[in-house]
Amino acid sequence: MPHVFHIVVCASVVPDPLQTLEPVTGPTGPALKNEMMLPAVLDPWASHALYEAANLAAKHPGSKVWLVSLGPKAKLQQVMMTISQKVPFELVPIDGPLGGFTDAHEVAAALASAIEGIPGLDRSRLLLFGGWESASRGAGVTMQIAGERLGITEQFQGVDEINVHDDGSFEVLERIEGGRHQLSVCANTPAVLGWATGKLPEPRNNPQVGMANMRAVMPALQKAKPVQIRSDDLQYVSVSLPKQQRETRIVKDMSPEEVAREIAEWIAAE
Repeated sequence: MPHVFHIVVCASVVPDPLQTLEPVTGPTGPALKNEMMLPAVLDPWASHALYEAANLAAKHPGSKVWLVSLGPKAKLQQVMMTISQKVPFELVPIDGPLGGFTDAHEVAAALASAIEGIPGLDRSRLLLFGGWESASRGAGVTMQIAGERLGITEQFQGVDEINVHDDGSFEVLERIEGGRHQLSVCANTPAVLGWATGKLPEPRNNPQVGMANMRAVMPALQKAKPVQIRSDDLQYVSVSLPKQQRETRIVKDMSPEEVAREIAEWIAAE
């Protein structure tokens, strides 16, 4: 019996991590220097979620993928020109701030509101995908809060794989402490999956998929609903780049235990 899934992927637009990202304090609080001038990409963790969603939808005819993304319309358009060639999806854009110094609760509320407004979405078939972490909004709770606002209690974080059974249940392989994995079985949808790296490579560019996506992407961007992400309750004492420190010492015939002890002492002194 075929199983149809409605998969919603939450994905941030973030500055290209290959650029130099310099934190500054502006009139509205912490920000990145020249942030709107930096080239943008789809969040790396969310990208894995999108590719896994498209792969799952392809295996189950009738399934559909929506991409819900929060960011300035100009940046969303820039990123969609590239990502739309990877896999088929329907874009649900939210016109809002790009920065990583935003409240995860406010972001999750905006995402949940946009998901609730998707026409034709069957909540009983819903799989809510997203990045376990984020290159900008790395609070680690955004997907959890969004799921809870939608009333989804079955949640898995650090997911690397999903396998659907014939009866509609599915196995989820997720990372746990100690470098191990936990295998869980969920009876049915809805569920939230926060993806780690997954197991799929980045898909090749497909111009036909890109043209099909862009026919709907541009009208969706024009109708993107603006939101205000308030951060009034957040206060940052300072923002700065990580301290760079290098101390090199060449020592022969040192045991692993001695090396480990020195490293532990160095960390404890920081």
